[in-house]
Amino acid sequence: MRVRSYVNGGWHEARSGFTEVRSAIDGRVVAEVSSDGIDFAKALAYGRNVGGNALRRMTFHERAEMVKRLALRLADCKDRLYELSYDTGATKKDCFFDIDGGIMTLFSFASKGRRELPNARVAIDGALEPLSKEGTFVGRHIYTPREGIAIHINAYNFPCWGMLEKLAPAIIAGMPILVKPATPSAYVAYALFEEIVRSQIFPEGSVQFVAGSLGDALEHLSGQDVVSFTGSHSTSTALQSTAAVRENAVRFIAEQDSLNAAILAPEAGPGTPEFDLFAKEIVREITAKAGQRCTCIRRAIVPSAYLDEMQSTLVGRLQKVVVGSPRDEHATMGALVSFAQRDDVRARVEELAREARIVYGDPVHVNVAGGDDGHGAFMSPVVLRCDKPLAAKAVHAVEAFGPVTTLMPYEGIAEAIAIANRGEGSLCASVFGYNADSVDEIVRGIAPFHGRVLVVDRDCAKEQTGHGSPLAPLVHGGPGRAGGGEEMGGVRGVFHYMQRTAVQGSPQRLFTVTAQWNPGAAEDPAPRHPFEIPFESLRVGETFRSATREVTLADIERFAEFTGDKFYAHMDEAAAKASPFFKGRVAHGYLLLSFAAGLFVKPELGPVLANYGLDSLRFLKPVYPGDRVRVRLTVKEKTPRKPEYGEVRWSVTLFNQDDDVVAQYDLLTMNATKEHVPSAVIPSEANAVSVVEESVSGV
Repeated sequence: MRVRSYVNGGWHEARSGFTEVRSAIDGRVVAEVSSDGIDFAKALAYGRNVGGNALRRMTFHERAEMVKRLALRLADCKDRLYELSYDTGATKKDCFFDIDGGIMTLFSFASKGRRELPNARVAIDGALEPLSKEGTFVGRHIYTPREGIAIHINAYNFPCWGMLEKLAPAIIAGMPILVKPATPSAYVAYALFEEIVRSQIFPEGSVQFVAGSLGDALEHLSGQDVVSFTGSHSTSTALQSTAAVRENAVRFIAEQDSLNAAILAPEAGPGTPEFDLFAKEIVREITAKAGQRCTCIRRAIVPSAYLDEMQSTLVGRLQKVVVGSPRDEHATMGALVSFAQRDDVRARVEELAREARIVYGDPVHVNVAGGDDGHGAFMSPVVLRCDKPLAAKAVHAVEAFGPVTTLMPYEGIAEAIAIANRGEGSLCASVFGYNADSVDEIVRGIAPFHGRVLVVDRDCAKEQTGHGSPLAPLVHGGPGRAGGGEEMGGVRGVFHYMQRTAVQGSPQRLFTVTAQWNPGAAEDPAPRHPFEIPFESLRVGETFRSATREVTLADIERFAEFTGDKFYAHMDEAAAKASPFFKGRVAHGYLLLSFAAGLFVKPELGPVLANYGLDSLRFLKPVYPGDRVRVRLTVKEKTPRKPEYGEVRWSVTLFNQDDDVVAQYDLLTMNATKEHVPSAVIPSEANAVSVVEESVSGV
C-alpha cells in the first residue's frame, strides 16, 4: 500500500523519499510512506483560510452534528480497519479499544457538544459580572474559535482513536486540523482518513492528512495555531524548541511518556478483592496493546509485606498469556508495532535491570504460538522488582514502552506517595483499596502529580473502565513530564482550540455578542403568551410580565400544613423576629415558586411539553404577609434538541410591590416545534363507545 497525503483540497502522491513499513507479525512490507513534495506553507494557509472560515460560520451544534455523522459512517466500515490493524501487532481486543473506542469517543464529544455548548458561534464562560453601581456596565467571559490551524502529531499505538479523540474537540471548536500519524501505523490511519474524505461530511479544507515527515510545517506556524502532540518527552522538547513555535507562542499541547503508578493500599492484602483486582489490572495493562499505551502501569507499588505474594500472583497470571499473531484466535497478546520498537524496549529493560532484577519474562527470547522464526516483533511480558525504589533513579525516569512493569515495595503510606510522585508527573495513577482513610490519604498525596486518579475497589470493579482505558470519561493528561493531553468525553477539550476573552459593555451589547439574554438588556414584549409560541418562533429576549398576587398569612399557614414545612420563620412570629434576617413571619421560598408558576404558566395544551428543571435559584429578599408579587418571564436562550422539540431557558424574576427582586432563577422547558405541537383529540361518540367496550371485555 502506498500511503498518500490529503492537502490543499486533494490527494497528494509522493514520488520519492519513501519509508517502508513492515508488518509486526511477519516482517513483510505492508506500506510505503512519504510526504515528499508537499508545500506545507500552502497547506497550512489553505486550512486556515478555506477550512477555518467554513467552520467558523457554523454553530457548535452544527459542528457537533458533523462529528456524530462521522461516527455513524465509521461504525459501518470497521472490518477493513480491523484487518489492517492486525499487522501492527494489535489483537482483536486491542483493535476494539482503538477503532470502536475512537468511534465511541466521537459519539461522546458530539453528544456533550450539543448538551453543554450553545447553538451559537460563541460560548459563554461564567456568569454576568456587574461592573457598575446601576448595572449599565457589565462584563462576561466568552470563548471563540482561534483563527489558525491545529496540527495533530499522533502516536503509533492508537492510530484510530488517537486521531479521532483530537479531531472531535478541534472540529467542534471550529478549528481546522492537519493530522500527522506516526509512520509505523500510518497505513491504518490512512484507511480511516480515506473514509473521512469519502464521507464529504466536513467542509473543504477543514481536515487534512500528512503521511511521513512534517518537513518545514512547524516553521510556518503563527500565534493563532495549535500543536497537539502525543509521543516521547524528547520529541516533544525538540518540537517545542522550533523557532516559530517558540517565538510565536504557539499553543502546544503535549501528552508524553509517563511513568504511571498503581498503589495497593496497606489493608488490601492477599485474600481481599482489591489484591486480586490489582494483580488482574497489572497483567491487563502490560499485555493489552503489548504494553504500548501511554497510560500503562509502569510502577506497581505494593506494601512490602505483600510483595512476594503479589509477585507470585503476577507470575501465575502471566504464565497463562499466549503471545502470537493477532490472527491466531488463541493469542492473547500480539507483537510490538515494529522491530525498532522491540529493540528499543529491550534496551530500556536492560537499563532498568541495572537497578532492578527481572522476576518474570525474557526480553530477548519468547515462545510464540504457532512458531515465529524471528519474523515478528514479538516479546515476552517482563516484570522487574526494585527493592529500594527511593534509592533508584531509572525506574522513575526510563519508560520501557512495551509489556513491562516494575514491582516496588513501600513501608507506610507516606513512602508510597513519595515513590509514586518520583515519576515527576504522569497521565494517570490507580489506587486499589477499601479503607476510606488510607485511600483518601493516598489520593490527596498523589493528585497534584497526576492527570487522573482511578480508585478501584470491590464496589466499582464490575463497571470501572480500567487504569488506561481510552474510554475513560475524564481528563486524559497530566502535569510535569507527562504534559497535558486531550480531555476524553469531556467538552473542556474543545477549549484547547479557542480563545477566552473578557467582553465588557452594556447589558444590551453583551446580549447581542453572546445571543443570551441577560437582565438589563432590552425586552421584546411578547405579542401573545410565549407558552403559546412554537420553539422555532420564540425570540430570545421575548418577555411576559404577569399580574400581581398578594401573599397572605393564610397562604403561608395553608402551605405549611399541606407540605409539612413548619420551619420557625414561617410559623413563629417571635422566633422569626429573633432571626438576624427577618422582621417577622415570612413566606416559604417554595410557596413563592408555586405562586410564580401560577402567575406565568399557561395551562392549556400547547408547545410547552414539560418542565425540565430549575437552575441558579436564589431567594434574595423576604416576602411578608400582605406583600404583592409579580413575575417577569423572558426567553434567555434556546437550544435545539431534536426535530420534534428544543430546550428553552427562561429567566424568571419575582418582584415585590416595591419592584425589589425577591427571587430569581432559570426555568428549563422542553418546547415542541411547530409541526409537532400536540393537540387534544376528542374521540367521536362511536369511538368512545368502542373504547369502553374494549375496556370492559378486557376486564
